[in-house]
Amino acid sequence: MDKKTTYGGMAVIEGVMMRGPHSVSLAVRKPDGTIAVETEPLKELSARFPFLKWPFIRGTYVLIDSLVVGMRALNKSANMSLEEEEEQLSTGEILITGIIAFVMAMLMFVVLPTALVHYTQRFLGGVLVQNLVEGIIRLAFFLLYVYGISRINDIARVFMYHGAEHKSISTYEAGEELTVENARKYSTLHPRCGTSFLLIVMVISILVFALLGKGDLFYRIWSRIAVLPIVAGLGYEFIKISARYQTRLWARTIAAPGLWLQRLTTREPDDSQLEVALTALQEVLEEQPQVAAVTIDNCAGGERLAEQTGTY
Repeated sequence: MDKKTTYGGMAVIEGVMMRGPHSVSLAVRKPDGTIAVETEPLKELSARFPFLKWPFIRGTYVLIDSLVVGMRALNKSANMSLEEEEEQLSTGEILITGIIAFVMAMLMFVVLPTALVHYTQRFLGGVLVQNLVEGIIRLAFFLLYVYGISRINDIARVFMYHGAEHKSISTYEAGEELTVENARKYSTLHPRCGTSFLLIVMVISILVFALLGKGDLFYRIWSRIAVLPIVAGLGYEFIKISARYQTRLWARTIAAPGLWLQRLTTREPDDSQLEVALTALQEVLEEQPQVAAVTIDNCAGGERLAEQTGTY
């Protein structure tokens, strides 16, 4: 019987995480040049609670679940990539880092744009114009942030692994053998990357936030945080629809800005990085019985969502 199966993946520190319906595989290049691989079973809450697969709810669930799995993979990769004599990160340090990152993201992409528009609203006109300006500011902050971190050597290497991840998925989608030679020729860009998802969420947020009406600064900030699950759900459904009709002109037109944005979050990988990404993908595929061809790819400069029809 055919079922919908989700695949995911992301670039991590000196490696790539790939995720299938039954397992997660993490491949990391160690300082001695070898590739360390860890594969573990994946427990899906949606199997126990089917309502998490409902439209508009599944988008929020997938986003939160991907963040949790991705954060674990990122922290694992950090420890795996260290020299043996180097001190590894503790659970407490990892937790504090995650909390700080979340707070900074809320400040940069929610609080600051909202506050700037709130204190200049008398110059901006109606609610729709205010939210349009707020969305433009939020997008500008995002682009500046991505460009800024891309100048950091360690992050630039993560973006190279991001490109390797896309090339590996494209090789698999084309039905070719998962080799470095085959993967090398594919683009580092992918039309269904999670970077595109972020862009769509920002655009949808302009429309959703406009429905929240006016209020003081406190109301503006917390109302936006409260409806983020709705925005994520709408963005996920939009991605699914556009992926279903990806051969249509309108779908390709909508996907184009996301591809442009990926030029900031991907870099051309070298062969050793391609080898790591292909290893992670091969490992997770070996855990999946009777796998069919992937049809949706999702990453994250984050996160990448991939959907396929398979039998398992």
